[in-house]
Amino acid sequence: MSLLVIQISPKPRLHAREQRGAVAAAELTAGPTEFSFVWSPDGQQVAQQGRCTAPLLPKADSVVAVVGDADLSWHRITLPKAPPARLRAALAGVLEEALLDDADQAHLALAPQARPGEATWVAAAHRSWLAGELNALEAAQVFVDRVVPSAAPMDTPVGHFSLAPSGTGELLRLCWAHAEGVATVSLQGGLARALLPQPLPPEARFTASPGAAALAETWLGAPVGLVTDAARLLQAAQSPWDLRQFDLVRRHRGSRALRDGWRALLGPEWRPVRVGLVVLVAVQLIGLNLWAWTLRDRLTDKRAQMTQVLQASFPQVRAVLDAPVQMEREVQQLRSQAGKAGGADLEPLLLAAAAAWPPGRPPVDNLRFEPGRLSLAAAGWSPDDVAAFGARLRAGGLAIEQSEGRLTISRAARGGRT
Repeated sequence: MSLLVIQISPKPRLHAREQRGAVAAAELTAGPTEFSFVWSPDGQQVAQQGRCTAPLLPKADSVVAVVGDADLSWHRITLPKAPPARLRAALAGVLEEALLDDADQAHLALAPQARPGEATWVAAAHRSWLAGELNALEAAQVFVDRVVPSAAPMDTPVGHFSLAPSGTGELLRLCWAHAEGVATVSLQGGLARALLPQPLPPEARFTASPGAAALAETWLGAPVGLVTDAARLLQAAQSPWDLRQFDLVRRHRGSRALRDGWRALLGPEWRPVRVGLVVLVAVQLIGLNLWAWTLRDRLTDKRAQMTQVLQASFPQVRAVLDAPVQMEREVQQLRSQAGKAGGADLEPLLLAAAAAWPPGRPPVDNLRFEPGRLSLAAAGWSPDDVAAFGARLRAGGLAIEQSEGRLTISRAARGGRT
């Protein structure tokens, strides 16, 4: 299943009051926002990377957005016991003193599998900024399934060195993620060294982006592992975190819900179900074909037997087109030659009409006979008389038609409606 990982643009920061006018002017003249991205066919290998505007981002089965190290703050709290509808307000009350921004302007997200009454982590970001980034992507038909942090608190300490964004006055940054939280600091000054425990834990791991590796090793005094920005984005996409909570939660409607359901069905976790459905359909098709072949063979045998009976009983019949019809015709001819009345002759039809004649009706005024059809005058018959007369005839395998004051009796067609 293909994966698109998008780096959310860093939140703008003003370092001096006099820079605000210049920054505002630059924002007015700037073009569409560009996003760094990584595309992977399987979520493990980087197949494509680059930077472009949202409409030009490649399509993928799953889309994950990554928030940068410096754009999140981390807080350790005891999760309050509150109903889901009031949990966001309860979190804001607990974190009111710890948040840098106003609680109403902050977006909060709980750690995976957080339980009320237990200690958990809460990630905080500027809500309008993050919502604006997601809206810009969705306006370009890029629907983000999850939003994850590039680094989160973890038991094994991990430090990552990277080049600071241009225009910040910094050269190198360190993101230090450990069991006590995540901090991103500049290597200028002594704050970074004060942040790291001394001596360093033996299990601690340090990585750096290629452009920052040499400076990082000089500062740290030890070798660091190289991790490209693309590889770090792909690694962050595997995080169990999802910052799309509360007012930023995805809303499944219409085609979005259908697309998500179809994509989930095509995911690896549903592969056994897909295989089972394919096997079931294949077995059904094979079974239906085998049953159809069996029925066709039986029908062929029945037709062959009827042909043999016809040719054995009436050797003069050479070409067999419809054995039952031809056999009935031959039997009718033999009956006529023997002087016996058949089921469609005048005498049987008259006897059937007499037996079904409605009580109280006078004798028929006139009748007309054609081969297989007896027509009787029915002037003055009520609908009840006609219905009773027809019901008795149908019980004997005869059909009746009413037209222009006459009733026509005939032998019901074989297999037809009586």
